[in-house]
Amino acid sequence: MKRVKLVVAYDGTNYCGWQVQINGITVEEVLNKTLSELCHENIKVIGASRTDSGVHALGNVAVFDTESGIPGEKFSFALNQRLPEDIRIQESCQVADDFHPRYCDTIKTYEYKILNRRFDMPTERLYSTFVYYPLDIDKMKRAAAVLVGEHDFNSFCSTRSQVENTVRTITDITIDKVGDMIHIRISGNGFLYNMVRIIVGTLMKIGLGIWPEDCMESILAAKDRTKAGPKAEAKGLTLVEIKYL
Repeated sequence: MKRVKLVVAYDGTNYCGWQVQINGITVEEVLNKTLSELCHENIKVIGASRTDSGVHALGNVAVFDTESGIPGEKFSFALNQRLPEDIRIQESCQVADDFHPRYCDTIKTYEYKILNRRFDMPTERLYSTFVYYPLDIDKMKRAAAVLVGEHDFNSFCSTRSQVENTVRTITDITIDKVGDMIHIRISGNGFLYNMVRIIVGTLMKIGLGIWPEDCMESILAAKDRTKAGPKAEAKGLTLVEIKYL
C-alpha cells in the first residue's frame, strides 16, 4: 500500500463543487471513479479544499491509497488520458503514508476576478463576475489592508458553517486592475466557509461607494455575518495554490 498525492486543476462550471454529494456530479466523484477503474480497486481520494459549486482550481491537492504498481509520478499521465477535459492532474508523487492534505500547515491562495466595464464579455462570463458601475480599487485596497493578520472572521463566515474556531490569519491581500479585469488575491493559513466570497462582496460594496472604506474594522469587530456584504458569485473564484510549509 502506498499514498499518492495529486495536484488537481479543474474548471468548476459543470460541477457541484469538490465533495461527493447527492445533488449532482462533483470533482471528487469523478476522481474516485477514474482512479478505481485505473487501479482496479475501490479508491477514495481525500481533498485539501472542498471548493463550492462553480468554483475553479489551479492547484487543489488530494491524496489516495492504492496497491497499484503504477509509480506515483506516473499517475498524472495515466489519469489525464481518462479524465474529462475540464479536470487535469498537474502533478503526482508518492508521499509518506501519514501525510494528510488537510492536517498540515499550509498557505492557501485564492484569486477572485471582477470584470469591471460597460458591457459583459462572453469569453469571461464563466471565470469572473461582471460589475457595470466603476469600482474604486484604491478604496478597496485600503479596506482590505485591515483584514491582514490574525482576526476572528466570524462576520465573513456563512451561517451554515459549524466550525467552532473562527480565528484565521490572512498573510496577504493584493488588488490589481489589468485592463478591465480586477484581480483580488488573498492568501492565508485557512479559510472559513464562503469567507473569500464574502470578503469580496464586502469589498465590492466599498468599491462602489455604497459603504465607507473605514467600515471594515467595525465589521470585523461585530463578529456578525449580517454586518458584512453579500457573498460574491462562485464563478469568479479560483483556488490558485496550496503551499505546504
